[in-house]
Amino acid sequence: MAGVGPISQDWEPVVIRKKAPNAAAKKDEKAVNAARRTGGPIETIKKFNAGSNKAASSSTTLNTRKLDDETEVLAHERVSTDLKKNIMQARLDKKLTQAQLAQQINEKPQIIQEYESGKAIPNQQIIAKLERVLSVKLRGTSGTSGTSGKK
Repeated sequence: MAGVGPISQDWEPVVIRKKAPNAAAKKDEKAVNAARRTGGPIETIKKFNAGSNKAASSSTTLNTRKLDDETEVLAHERVSTDLKKNIMQARLDKKLTQAQLAQQINEKPQIIQEYESGKAIPNQQIIAKLERVLSVKLRGTSGTSGTSGKK
């Protein structure tokens, strides 16, 4: 190092500053109090329904009124008594349990139970499977023929 000139730095000084306050920071309590002390302008705006859910519920009054005025009874179609009796009779004629019948048509035993109790919503695919396994016509019968509509 001997003989090399004097050591000097040519770096620029780096100044680290905080960013200018954004809109949210301007609204905090410290900024408002500082503006009051200095006499700066303070703008206050009352927000309509701020912090509540009133706007969402007030817009549904028209729909609510329509629903209240509605008198039609809406219910899903259920299995008829003739169909459930026909299924039960055909199953008993074949000496099958509900679980065995369900296994033969690849459905859960609960499905057979719902059909025989009349709680199921009729599904034509399931009824077709039942007709095939039980060898009984379940659809299109007048209901008075019982299980006499064998294929």
